[in-house]
Amino acid sequence: MQLSGKTALVTGGTDGIGAELIRQLRAKGVTAITQGRNAERVTATRDAGFEVIAADLSKPEGVRALTDAVAGRTIDILINNAGAGVDHDFRDAAPDPVAADATIFLNLDAPIHLICALMPMLQSRPEAMIVNVTSGLAIAPRAGGPVYCATKAGLRSYTQALRAQLKDTKIHVMEALPPVVETKMTAGRGSRKMPAAECARQFVVAMERNANEANVGIVKLLQFVHSISPALARRIMIKF
Repeated sequence: MQLSGKTALVTGGTDGIGAELIRQLRAKGVTAITQGRNAERVTATRDAGFEVIAADLSKPEGVRALTDAVAGRTIDILINNAGAGVDHDFRDAAPDPVAADATIFLNLDAPIHLICALMPMLQSRPEAMIVNVTSGLAIAPRAGGPVYCATKAGLRSYTQALRAQLKDTKIHVMEALPPVVETKMTAGRGSRKMPAAECARQFVVAMERNANEANVGIVKLLQFVHSISPALARRIMIKF
């Protein structure tokens, strides 16, 4: 895709990978509109010159607030990047199912709702793209994060099916699979993490190439192992 001159809506763009994405897309000549739910980070991102819509995508009303805010706008690219994890490990404590519900909505339902809402606009553009950010854990789960892994696996399946539906249209569907990246969400999870800027850079390169998948860092190796033996990939990742 030729990125210059396009307008992109990037969810979760006030922190982490999303914050790097909007910066790097802007450097490519993209008008980046983003969304965030933390008031302090929303303000900081606005101060950096970005248009930010305050909305909590873990709730249906937050998705409606975002779609209402961009109604009638020209959108060429939708990047469903917003996501979160949730504690859900019975070995530690009884999990909170309500917290799980919010995470499931944010990670899986919200991208589907946004795609449905923006599809008419994307279909009207000469060239359009949907990017769904999943995870290496969408390929094989780890025991400590079953809800997060399930949502990302669900979004991966949705993305693959959506790509097949839209293969003869002007809308390209890409899945971006990051490894463990240095963000607030991964704080405390080891030291071998990819910088968010490098992860975002590889996403952007893949978008320019119209790649079906952006397998970043160690996810490339995981994909290779999975292609040979899905059972082996699961055995490796379940303890990750």
